[in-house]
Formats: sequence, structure tokens, C-alpha cells
Amino acid sequence: MQKELRATFNKGFSEEKYAAYIHELENLHSGTLDFRIAETPIFIPKDFTQKILGACEDIIDILVAPNFKTRTQKSIPAGSNVAPEKDHAEFIALDFGICENLNGLLEPQLIEMQGFPTLFAFQAFHTAITRRYANVPANYDAYLNGYTEASYLHLLKEIIVGDANPENVILLEIYPEQQKTRIDFYCTEDTLGIKTVCLTKLIGEGNQLFYEKDGKKIPIKKIYNRLIFDDLHQQKNLGNIIDITHPWDVEWIPHPNWFYRISKYTLPLIDNPYVPPTFYLNELKELPADLENYVLKPLFSFAGMGVIIDVTKKDIDSVTDPENWILQRKVKYADVIETPDMPAKAEIRLFYFWKKDWPRPVAVHNLSRLSKGKMIGTRYNKDKNWVGGSVAFFER
Repeated sequence: MQKELRATFNKGFSEEKYAAYIHELENLHSGTLDFRIAETPIFIPKDFTQKILGACEDIIDILVAPNFKTRTQKSIPAGSNVAPEKDHAEFIALDFGICENLNGLLEPQLIEMQGFPTLFAFQAFHTAITRRYANVPANYDAYLNGYTEASYLHLLKEIIVGDANPENVILLEIYPEQQKTRIDFYCTEDTLGIKTVCLTKLIGEGNQLFYEKDGKKIPIKKIYNRLIFDDLHQQKNLGNIIDITHPWDVEWIPHPNWFYRISKYTLPLIDNPYVPPTFYLNELKELPADLENYVLKPLFSFAGMGVIIDVTKKDIDSVTDPENWILQRKVKYADVIETPDMPAKAEIRLFYFWKKDWPRPVAVHNLSRLSKGKMIGTRYNKDKNWVGGSVAFFER
């Protein structure tokens, strides 16, 4: 996006430098980097950054409104509600595509949002390594609102651990050793001093939860929740596991209900030029005449599964549960990142953190993803290079 920086980076790129870069990332925790890292970061100019952050503030106005929980009560599927619920999500991720509007100009467009964590710990290490590898100028930073690596990680620890004993705080996942993002779990352990625990290993007694460590039962006071219910529902033969929806005497960070409240379900509530028009399928009185310009998305799906890109009326007619689907106007991803063969598209995920005593969440950091396929994601980018996970550096 910054032509001079792009030209300089591409000119200095070599496969040897890239291999050394990946080697350094892999050495964070050997054998755990299980997703592709792109060859390049993204350089974002000031004006584009302001457009994204401005859109985010409009979105946050909706999230902090007194009626937000009432408006999103139907977002939580039957059987997935966990009580008691917290007032807000400590972590929010907002995904923006770098898109091209009808006038051929670049603009951000919100693709998805989630009241759920992402690669928070890994991305701090990833950013530092990428800055050195890409020789990023001093007036570009991946952190926002004055945060630095140190203050960002301090805030992460404040929110998750706080004044608790780290031994009584766990990162919860299902089969964490099998997850593609497991490198982040180990980076989190390094940063926060907490332990990653599989859902199948939790012990419930009354309203208390425990995990086993060195042959002893350790009480759990806080859960850094990385367990996606949609993922959990894909699992088979889990055996006798605890009921997550039971009112356990623990603090969820973030609370599982916010995974649903801040999600695709929220998109139709937002009116902003950088948020594509989105409709609940069951509330549409009339289908758009240009249906080919829309995407059909299930409200409850894992990792983009079930999305129909080239929608037809037959697709709409075949939906038996329209209350669980949204119709979203397509955006045109810009071929914005020059690479040695074909240009890549890009998405930027902004991290918002929300401390207990703050009136609203604050943007602190980001990750980005590059793609040359129809959508962002591994299954659309097989056997391609200059795609995968990255980091955006914003012009100060």
C-alpha cells in the first residue's frame, strides 16, 4: 500500500532471508508453527488507518449501548448459554478486508468480528521478529494507541491473570496439542505463566473446577477461554466431559456467550460505509435483484465453513433454517500487495482489549493475512506463496 516501502522490501527479498525468518519463528516453540507465514508484512498509510479506526469506533458504539445484550439475545444457540454472564467481552477482534470501491479507491470493509481471543501472545513475538526481518522504518508500528510490546503484554497479563495466582488460571481448549494455532498457547504460557488444559482433562466437583498437576488437583479460578463451541460440536467420541454450560465457580475470560453476541450475528446491526450491508435471511421481505453480489453465510460455523460465495435463488430456497443465516453484500478485495508472481489480497484483524473498569475497549495490536484465493484462509491458498499470516505496520 506504500509503494516505496513495498518496492524496497520486494527488491531486498530473498528465499534465504525468508527461510531464516521462518526458522526464527519456528524456534519460538519447535514443531508447533502449523500455519503458513507470509513472506511480507503490510505497510498501512495514515489515512487508511484512520478509516479503519473510525469504523471501529462506530461499531463499538453499538457494542457499548445499553440495549446491545437485548438486541443479541437470540444470538446464543439453544444449549450453549453459559450462566452467569459477564457485562462485556475482554477481547474483541475486528476483521477488515483491504477492498476496492466502485471508484477504484482503496477502503476497508468489515468482513467479520468476534468477541473472542486470537493469537495475542504469538503475535507479539511474531511482530518483533518481523520488524527485524523486514527492516521496518521507525515511523511504522504494529501497536496502536501508544502501546508497545511491553505495555501490550502487561495489559494482556492484567486482564487474564490480574491478582490471581497463575497456577489457578488456565488456557482452555479442546485437544490443544492438535490445534493449528497451538504455538500461541505455548507463547501464552511463556508470557503469563499459566497452563494450557484440555477440556477432557477438567475435573468438576460441585461447582468447583480442577485440573491435575504433578499428581495434585489444582483449583481453577480463571479460564482464558480459547474453546470455540462450534469447533467443539465438530468433535466426536469426547467421552464423559464436564458440562461447560454449568454455572461453575470460575471467571471466564472472555465469557463464552460473547463469542456469539459479537459475531456475524452483530453485522446487520451496524450502519457504516465501511461495513457491507448485511441482513438476517429470515427478516428479508424481498431478495436483492442483484443476488450475485451477495454472500450467504451461516451464523454458526467454524473457520468459514458453509459460506456460499456465488449465491443463487436456489441456494436461498434450500435453506431450511433462515433464522441461522445472513446475506451480506460482497466486497471486492483489492489486489494490493505486489509479489513476484501475482498480487495478493489482504485482511487486517484489529485487536481490542477491554479492562474491567474501562468504559469501552481500546485498539492495541493486529495481525494480518494475505491471500491469492477466493477467500482468506488456508483451504483457498494451497500451493501458493506470499500468502498466510502476517502483521500490519501502521504509519505513525
